[in-house]
Formats: sequence, C-alpha cells, structure tokens
Amino acid sequence: MKQESTQQICNQLHTKSILKISVSKKAEKAFYHFKFHAQNFEKIFKEEYPDSEVCVLFENKHTQSFYLQFGSDILLFMLHSNVFAFNRDHEVMKTAYIKEDKNRAYCGQISIYNFLTDSLFYQRYNDLGYLIGRVFVNNDNHYYIDGKREIGQLYNNFGTNVFDEKAALMILESAMQYTINFDLLVPPYEAVKEISVHDMVEINNQRIPIRTAKRLGFRFQADTN
Repeated sequence: MKQESTQQICNQLHTKSILKISVSKKAEKAFYHFKFHAQNFEKIFKEEYPDSEVCVLFENKHTQSFYLQFGSDILLFMLHSNVFAFNRDHEVMKTAYIKEDKNRAYCGQISIYNFLTDSLFYQRYNDLGYLIGRVFVNNDNHYYIDGKREIGQLYNNFGTNVFDEKAALMILESAMQYTINFDLLVPPYEAVKEISVHDMVEINNQRIPIRTAKRLGFRFQADTN
C-alpha cells in the first residue's frame, strides 16, 4: 500500500507535468504561426520587388529558432524549451485573471532579438543583438508581451489577448516596422576614441573586433489602439 505522501507526490507530478506539456504545445503552435508569417513575408516581398537589391531572407536551421533578414536588420525568434511561471511579485500576478487560476501563470516563452545583417555577414562576433520583446503564451492560449519601454500596464490585457494567426502577424509586422524605423546611430566620440594593438591586428586580419549595434525603444502597433 502506497504511503499518503507518495501518492500526493505522484498526483502533483502528474498534474503539473501534464499542464507544462500542454503549455509547451501552445507555445510551439504560436512559434509556428510566427515562422509561417516570416516565411510568407519573404515570398510576398520577392513577388512585389523581384528585381530589388534589398535582401529579404527567411532562415530556419533549428526547430526552436529562425530568423528573418530584411535589409540591414535581422529579427531572430527563439522558442525556449522550458515552461516558466511569473514571479509572485510580477504585475501579472496581481490581475484577476491570474488570481482566478494560478495555473494561468505558467507560460511558454518566445524571445525576439534584433541584430544587424552586417554582423552576420562579416562575422563580427563581438557585435550585440538586443531583446526587443518576449511573448509569453499560457495554457488558455492567452499571451502577454514585455520588454518594451513605451508600454505601460500591458499586463492588464493578459486575460483577453488570445494568440492566433492574426496576433502573430500583428506582432511580426510591428517588430519589423519599429526595427526599420530605428537607425544605427553614430556612437559617442569618447566611446570609440581608442583601439588597442590587438584590435588593429584583428582588423588587418579582416576581423572586426569593435562592437556595432543599435539600441531600440520598441512598442507594438496594438499598444496604440
């Protein structure tokens, strides 16, 4: 006969694991929607501008990541393999939506990073990419987005935002529009006034050790609706 504590552990393990498996599947489906629209954008652009010198390229070499190159920018989408729960102090946890069911706080995570195309082309491994947004999808298929400076109180929409193909397209297009609109700015003189002998040697060897990146202040179209 099983001890009561052992039975409780078995029940908890089964219940929580089943929940996380279900959440992972929802996040995978959301990731697929992003992937579909990114690939479709490449097709649409090349149909609209068949002779354009602008490079638009969809690359999918890993099941949990892909990137869309458009002009001088790259957006990298990454699906995390684990399920996360929001910290108890997070604003999301204060919403009625989560208070009604704490299991809604378990989410899959899709991160969106911006890189410069030249960073990849010239293999400038010291260059930086910036996280411009994280999309969290829970078992209800509701989503929450953070990481954007301009957004306030977005967590209040977690209870009503349902992730679907339309939401994926909106987020992708918004990310692209704001990425295009934020230009690479001249770095402060003081930040680049010195380079080392090592840097000079690397440059002569056709390797660029000096970091190049742009910082983004980012928001989605839906934030202004």
